[in-house]
Amino acid sequence: MLYAEWPAGESAPAVEVTTRFATRDRNVDVTRPGSNPAPEDRATLAKYRESSKLVRTDGIVKKTSQMITKGVDGDVEKARAIYEWIVDNTFRDPKVRGCGVGDIRAMLETGNLGGKCADLNALFVGLARAAGIPARDVYGVRVADSAEFKSLGKSGDITRAQHCRAEFYSAGLGWAPVDPADVRKVVLEERGGIPLDDPTTKKARAKLFGQWEMNWLAYNYAHDVKLLNSKDEPVAFLMYPQAETGEGRKDSLDPDAFKYKITSRELGA
Repeated sequence: MLYAEWPAGESAPAVEVTTRFATRDRNVDVTRPGSNPAPEDRATLAKYRESSKLVRTDGIVKKTSQMITKGVDGDVEKARAIYEWIVDNTFRDPKVRGCGVGDIRAMLETGNLGGKCADLNALFVGLARAAGIPARDVYGVRVADSAEFKSLGKSGDITRAQHCRAEFYSAGLGWAPVDPADVRKVVLEERGGIPLDDPTTKKARAKLFGQWEMNWLAYNYAHDVKLLNSKDEPVAFLMYPQAETGEGRKDSLDPDAFKYKITSRELGA
């Protein structure tokens, strides 16, 4: 996290941040649990079974999770059932601002299962936690084109390319990557829109339970983030630049009013 502050009366406050990083694709074979996956701290696992302000694990979330996983044994199998249910029953809503809000209880109570990644992947996280499986959102930004799916790459500069993914934990696998929201993005956007039974959708659906193409940079796992020196409420998650003046917090989903720009380029070896 970077924090910057300007004195009152500054006419044109600005900051530029440059980051150099490397990524590599993630691939966890969910059909072959390893004998010695990296162990995780018990307190960390307990944390990622808990509710946050918007990612609930009680009430209708718990009831829905129990319905989806009824008769299913094993953490991986339950996580798979939740993943498949989300792919089958949700949709990507292009009208949603930014990446969505992630209020999963409201989604289930209203029956409106449309949204973007912060909605659909948060739904996976909440339903998994309600089933007793540690799970977490991972917040970041797309930084390059996709080698496999045109709809899952960056588009021009990456000012509006924020994207969150999800992980669940199994003792036999460690942390396993998933992204049901991007399956629905493929359905909506690939080749102008394709059905669930299209071979490209099937490919994405199979890949995104256990694999991530790392044309994407992860920032953090944080929920309910209290910003340094902020007088406002915590943000549900920290994936966009945030700014506050004496008049209050700026709209982080409006980069035309709150001016910021994010770009990326690939460097030579």
